[in-house]
Amino acid sequence: MALDPLILSRLQFAFVISFHIIFPAFTIGLAAWLATAEGLHFATGRAVYRRIFDFWLRIFAVSFGLGVVSGIVMAFQFGTNWSVLAERAGPIQGPLIGYEAFTAFLLEATFFGVMLLGRERVRPGAYLLACCMVSLGTILSSFWILANNTWMQVPIGHEVIDGRFVPTDWRGIVLGPVMLTRWLHMLLAAFLTTAICVAATGAWYVLRDIHRAEARVMLTWGLGLAAALIPMQMYLGHLNGLYVYEHQPAKFAAIEARWKDEQPGTEVWLAWPDAARQENLLSIETPGIGSFIATGEWDAPMTGLESFPEEDRPPVVIPFFGFRIMVGMGLVMLAVSWMGTLLRVTGQLETSRWFLWVTFLAFPSGFIAVLTGWYTAEVGRQPWVIYGLLRTEDAVTPALTTTDALISLVVFVLVYGILGGFGVRYIYKLLREGPSGPSGAAPGAYGSRRPFARGDGPGVADGR
Repeated sequence: MALDPLILSRLQFAFVISFHIIFPAFTIGLAAWLATAEGLHFATGRAVYRRIFDFWLRIFAVSFGLGVVSGIVMAFQFGTNWSVLAERAGPIQGPLIGYEAFTAFLLEATFFGVMLLGRERVRPGAYLLACCMVSLGTILSSFWILANNTWMQVPIGHEVIDGRFVPTDWRGIVLGPVMLTRWLHMLLAAFLTTAICVAATGAWYVLRDIHRAEARVMLTWGLGLAAALIPMQMYLGHLNGLYVYEHQPAKFAAIEARWKDEQPGTEVWLAWPDAARQENLLSIETPGIGSFIATGEWDAPMTGLESFPEEDRPPVVIPFFGFRIMVGMGLVMLAVSWMGTLLRVTGQLETSRWFLWVTFLAFPSGFIAVLTGWYTAEVGRQPWVIYGLLRTEDAVTPALTTTDALISLVVFVLVYGILGGFGVRYIYKLLREGPSGPSGAAPGAYGSRRPFARGDGPGVADGR
């Protein structure tokens, strides 16, 4: 693979977005978690909720800052590396990205300042409102980003005038069925990511026998939320599969590693796709049910990659494995959350150390699912930057040289590596220290490895 401005620009954008997306995927759900904790503290006055809020607020502040810094750079790349895309799609993408920035900086950042500095300066109700507005801001920011990306995936509501894509139906662009399905899928992915992180943190504290009151809330709430959300996420994932089947048949064929047309389709569970031979090696598959799994119909035709010109076919390996890793992480979250809920109902959650270790080790599952899902969507869209309308190779800045692209890529990797290294290290330090307060922050405050007693819950052993 030769290094040219196109491949280097793609690598740079892929690196930047991979670094950036893990922070919104975490902070969207964390903002809602903070608003919930503050609301419960406001309603009940229990100090455990205040300690949980203060603890996760520090982590949110660091994550929010890293997300903002890395997100700003992404928009700049449209001008530096992808100027043809910016010129031709600017009438649509410009307003959508502008609305996202407006939401992020006016709504999120303004009220986030109140969250950080206003606890003693505003009334409790106003402080709770600020927390809710930050959560609303993160959700709205994701809405505009997904509206922009969905239009690139399934471009509708426009006409081409002098080579530029001009909007004719903003309602279709912003509120179309594909957009809403993809946005809700991403939103639940963020909530699940946070839920698993919170549960894993609680499990870690129980294993270390510290912060027991706070750990109990984190563990039970995180697992409970994940258990409730994962079935909805699976259904939304199915709806997303239907839109890919209908609007992006080449991507669908790549995800399934389906080289030839089939009716009904074979479901390939695992294999090694060989693009040179156009066949799957070491394939584990079930004949005849691929159509039903994909569409709900037993005899639905499944289009293979052979039906598309070679220059219009996406890569197969990344979408194929990315999709299966994403689904695998979803099954991990399903198993952990439902098993945890069962153990909680039977009163064995805090004493089942094997399960606490499983929950702790599941910490990265949400992040992995988000990243691999994004890779599946974006790589599967190739060779189009705007599906069916503008090829990626035609969207790169014409005057960009290989040297320019290589230098900027190296600089981004170095700067982001340093920034991310310090940020992640500091977040780990905060997680290791845990909540501060009188709830027994020192290890062993409740007795070594003693399960939670009824009196250990919020309102009794929480320092009130």
